[in-house]
Parts: sequence; structure tokens; C-alpha cells
Amino acid sequence: MLLCPVNSSTLVSVLFLLLPQAALARWACVRACPSSCTCTQERSCSVLCDRSALAELPKEFPCEASSINVDKNRLKFLSERAFGTLPSLRSLSLDHNNISFITPGAFKGLPNLVDLKMAHNEYISYLHTRTFTGLKKLVRVDMSDCNLFNIPDRIFLEQISLREVRCFQNHFRRIPGAFRDMVNLTHIYLEKNKIEAVAYNSLLGLSNLRYLNLEDNRINVIHDQSFQDLLRLENFYLNDNLLSVLPQDTFKGLSRLKMLNLGGNLLTNVSKTWFSDLVELEVLYLDRNRLLTIEEGSFENLTSLITLHLNSNNLTALPFPVFQPVYFLGRLYLFKNPWECGCSLEWLKEWMESYQLVRNIPCASPSSVAGLDLGEVVFGRANGSCVEPPELNATAASTAAPSTTENRFNSLIARLLQQELQDGTGNGTEGFRNETLLDPEEALLSAAARGQGVRSGPSHIYLLVAGILLGLSGRTEIGFHVFGT
Repeated sequence: MLLCPVNSSTLVSVLFLLLPQAALARWACVRACPSSCTCTQERSCSVLCDRSALAELPKEFPCEASSINVDKNRLKFLSERAFGTLPSLRSLSLDHNNISFITPGAFKGLPNLVDLKMAHNEYISYLHTRTFTGLKKLVRVDMSDCNLFNIPDRIFLEQISLREVRCFQNHFRRIPGAFRDMVNLTHIYLEKNKIEAVAYNSLLGLSNLRYLNLEDNRINVIHDQSFQDLLRLENFYLNDNLLSVLPQDTFKGLSRLKMLNLGGNLLTNVSKTWFSDLVELEVLYLDRNRLLTIEEGSFENLTSLITLHLNSNNLTALPFPVFQPVYFLGRLYLFKNPWECGCSLEWLKEWMESYQLVRNIPCASPSSVAGLDLGEVVFGRANGSCVEPPELNATAASTAAPSTTENRFNSLIARLLQQELQDGTGNGTEGFRNETLLDPEEALLSAAARGQGVRSGPSHIYLLVAGILLGLSGRTEIGFHVFGT
């Protein structure tokens, strides 16, 4: 058992009398520093033993130590009272070691410890109910990226001051019952586990919880009233799970919620009952789902909403009544949806132009505007009503769009025929003159069939080039016919 070293020699007594308190604390911190560590005394005594290839803990630490860092070593085992008695210790970090077993009572003797980190210890797969015995003032504990499958329900029985628990990237299949009724908890990190469901009693009694992260799990079921006690929750991550349906009153009572992330799930519709109580919600993620419809009135109570993510879904339409009550929306993300850019989205185009709050809405249909951004679509009016864009945009496209390969070919053939008219004589010339009144393609074929205008020299080369262009335009037979001349 390690204890703070006590030295009652005359020298120490003299030092206590002669040295200022700050200098005395600095001297005591450095004097008792383990040989493999570095100790500094600025505002308090800090012991740095990280990256020291330690297989065992030092035999003693300075009694005045307020923080100890033993990160990135080779520790495998913590015995009972592993750190002795350190009444001033407030922060202890054991991240990135090889710890596989923590003896019950290993942290006894650290009555004022506030912050305990033991993340990234891949061999920790089990914790005893009495692992944290003696840590009555513990506020934050980090057990992330270990190999835990569960933690005992009563493991935090003494930790009445605990506010933050980090357990992300473990193997939990359910939310640990150890969190229930911990009224002082404000932050729970459970992302990247294997949680499959949220039961009605999983989060009971967490009346002061502000932050809950359940992202990147396997949650496919949320029981009714599972979040009923989370009345002060402000940030809630449920993204990247397997949710396809939600209870009608899933978020009922969460009136202080500021951010809700439901992205990356399997939702196909948005119910108007989900968000009815979220009057303070500022950011809502519904991206990367399979949304087909949004019920009218779904956002009508979101009077504080600033940012809404609806990108990467299967939405084709967005009726104006869905958004009409959302007065303070500042950012709306709608890209990567198969939008049908008809009159039902005319309001959205006008809104885009007026407020510049949304952009990048590529149209998937109708075919006349497919590939255009909604901002480029032209809507006409007839008798005061919107005219669907197909004809109008098709006309605009035909006048403004660049020539196709076939158009370019026809233009070239017309020029070639005109040249033949100028250079040719006799019946052959007359034949060409008559055929220029026909489709250039037909005229060329007719002339070639009779042998007219097909002479050695530049004209013959022109015909070969024309044949190539015909082939490129997809008219293979015609191209080969010309080459055959």
C-alpha cells in the first residue's frame, strides 16, 4: 500500500519554517517525483508518466499531486489502493494501456478524485460492482474504446456527484441499467456500441440529462415513452441506426431540445406528431433516410428552427403547407433527392430567390428539366395559374441549347451541297440544285446513288467526312453507304 512519504528530519522542519508556502509545495512535488516521471508545479503538482514504457505503477507519488498522467504505457493490472493515499488528487488518466483487470478498491485513497480516464484499454471486458469504491466526488469517468459488454447496475452507487459518463465504442447491446435514477448525470456518451433497442425504463430518472449520444448503434426499436424523463435534454443523437418507425409521441415533453439528429436511419415518412413539443429546437437532421413523404403540419410548432437537413432521401415533392409555419428557418438542405420540378415546387424556387436560404436542388423530372437546378427552371402562367414547365422549358432549351451532332451534320452537308452548286455544271449541278430542297441527308444519298457530285478532289473528301459524321450520329447504315461511294 502506497502512502504519501513523511519525513520528520530537522531539514524538513527548517524548510517548513523558512520557505514560502508556494516554494515549499514546489520543492515537495519535485522531491517525491518518481524517477520515470516528470513533475511540474505551476498552480498545482502535476505528475507526467506518459509514454514511459511502464509495466507497473511507480512505488510512490508526491503527496501533493493534483493530477497524474500514466497514458500510453504497458500497465496490465491495478491492485487494491494502487495509488496509495493522495488526498489532493483530482485528475487521473490511464488511457492507452493494456489493463485487463481492476481490483475492487483500486482507487481507494483518492477521496477527492473528480476526473478518471481509462479509455482505450482493449483488454478491459469486465468491471466489478466495487470498482469505483471510495470515489465519492467523481464527476467524470471515461471508459471509451474498451472491450466492455456491460457494466453492473450498481457500479455507480456511491458516485452521487457523477455528471458525465463516456462509454462509446464498446459492445453494449442495451443501455446499462447503471444510469437509472442518477439525477445528477448531464452527459452520456454511448455511440458506436451494439445497442438494439431503447426500453421504456432504460433512461428513467435522468431528469437533468442535457446530452445523450446513441448514434451508430443497431437501434431498431424505441419503446413508447422511453424518453419521458429527459425533460432537460438539449442535444440528442439517434443518427446512423436502423430505425424505420417511431412511436407517435417519441419526443413528447422534450421542450428544451436544441438539436435532434435522426439522420442515417430507415425512416420513410415524417409524422406530424413527432416534433409537436419541440418548441426550442434549432437544428433538425433527417438526412440520409428513405423519406418519401412529410405530413403537413410536421414542422408547425418548430418556431425556433434555424437549420433543417432533408438531403439524401427519396423526396419528390415538398408541399408549401409543410413549411409555411417555419418562419425563422435559416438553412434548408435538400440536395440528393429525386425532385419533380413541377408547379408544386414553384413556391420553393421563389423562396430560394427571395431569401437565399437554400440552393443546389437538382431536378430529376420531368424529362424537359432533368439535370437542371430548380433555380433554372422557368414556370409560366396562364389565367393566373402556374403552367407546368415541360413545353415551356423544352422550347427554351431548343432555342438556347447548343447544336446536337445531327444538327452539326446537317449544317455541314448544306454547306457542302452549296459548294457543289457553285462548282458543278450541267445536269449534275441541276440535280443537286433540286435536291437541296430536300433533307440534306436524302439529297446526299440520292446524288451518291446516281454518281452525281461524287468526283475526285475535295468534294470526294467532303463526302467521306460527312459519312463519318453520319456514323457518329448513330446512323451507321448511312455512314457505310457514303463510305461505299
